[in-house]
Amino acid sequence: MRAPISIVIPTLNSARDLPVTLLSLMEGLDANLIYEVVISDGGSTDETKEIASEWGAVWLEGPSSRGGQLKRGVAHARGSWIFILHADTVLQGGWSEDVASYFQKGPLCFSLAFRAHGLAPRLVECWANLRSSVLGLPFGDQGLILSRNEYDSAGGYPDQPLMEDVALVLALTPKIRRLRSRAFTNAEKYKADGWVRRGAQNILMLLRYFGGTSAEALSREYQSSVDPN
Repeated sequence: MRAPISIVIPTLNSARDLPVTLLSLMEGLDANLIYEVVISDGGSTDETKEIASEWGAVWLEGPSSRGGQLKRGVAHARGSWIFILHADTVLQGGWSEDVASYFQKGPLCFSLAFRAHGLAPRLVECWANLRSSVLGLPFGDQGLILSRNEYDSAGGYPDQPLMEDVALVLALTPKIRRLRSRAFTNAEKYKADGWVRRGAQNILMLLRYFGGTSAEALSREYQSSVDPN
């Protein structure tokens, strides 16, 4: 029987993180869950393409916009189920058994975890996982698994540089189920900005997006705050 899931990963100069992410997916191949891995790149200048080729992934190139990259990647994917995963997210061992138990019961996300020690990361994790369970609003770094029909019914990803995950999740009709298995994401941006500052910034951006501020405007503001020059 053909494996059901196409994994779509957006990348942009992701050579450092991508190999470990891909390695964490291997158990899904052994479990006959993964049909293909589609890498949708936004113009990498490092070794991302070479790494994707070495791992046998499908390679797509296009303009840098995570929403647009995901939209292209899903359009190219051939699986009956889609698994969106960020290039710096590593799945907990045993995730494939968890997914196999639930993946035909509606959209799924993982429990968020950071590759960092201390109280601050644990508090941010708790908030993210509470938001996912109570509000049904996971962010992209928690992964997202959904059927092709659910994706199409929701209108797919909008071609926007920020909040593309929120836009899709809000359009989904079935409530998202949060799995026990964890998705370990890179914590460098939180460490650089400060956990409180970064967390508050994310909440503020989300509230402004709900209030009608465009994703493009939020992205420009975010980029200028990261690189004021």
